[in-house]
Amino acid sequence: MYKPIINPFNPNNFFMSTPNAIANPAPLGLCAFGMTTILLNIHNAGFFELNSMILGMGIFYGGLAQVIAGVIEAKKDNTFGLTAFTSYGFFWLSLVGLLVMPKLGWAEKTSDTAMAAYLSVWGVFTLLLFFGTLRLSKALQFVFGSLVILFALLAYSRATGNASIGKLAGYEGIICGASAVYTGIAQVLNEVYGRTVWPLGPVQK
Repeated sequence: MYKPIINPFNPNNFFMSTPNAIANPAPLGLCAFGMTTILLNIHNAGFFELNSMILGMGIFYGGLAQVIAGVIEAKKDNTFGLTAFTSYGFFWLSLVGLLVMPKLGWAEKTSDTAMAAYLSVWGVFTLLLFFGTLRLSKALQFVFGSLVILFALLAYSRATGNASIGKLAGYEGIICGASAVYTGIAQVLNEVYGRTVWPLGPVQK
């Protein structure tokens, strides 16, 4: 069934869309990113150890589900969605790899300095994408803005060995992840009800 053109400046739309019969993959990608981020940062905040639950989420939901969402965004001719979802999907997969490969004897354990560099590069990448969100919804701006802060806190904690900053990053990461889940579910509810149920904020035209 042919879908009408969706206004890219409608705050109910997370990413810009083109007329086709493909469902919006953004809620899947947002919830995958958000829920995995929440669980990892509950660990960072000190509530439980790094365990198989986090690794499993990182591979199968935060990782693979976001890559799938990004591939669908490509079919919708959405460069921003493709770049964001596939990149963060592979971020989760690479993070699991960094944790698991040393245990399998495939590589040396990543040093704190190297981990700080890893997190810093992802923080800069996220900052650059944040500028793209200035043409999208306020909710999306919050997700990416808080993610930039999260990467900065985690990188600083690793570089300095400051555990208190790492714990602070955990709480900030929970907020970041929750904002992504909110944005994803808002899109689902707004589409189902055909009106703004959960607001996403106006976009910059």
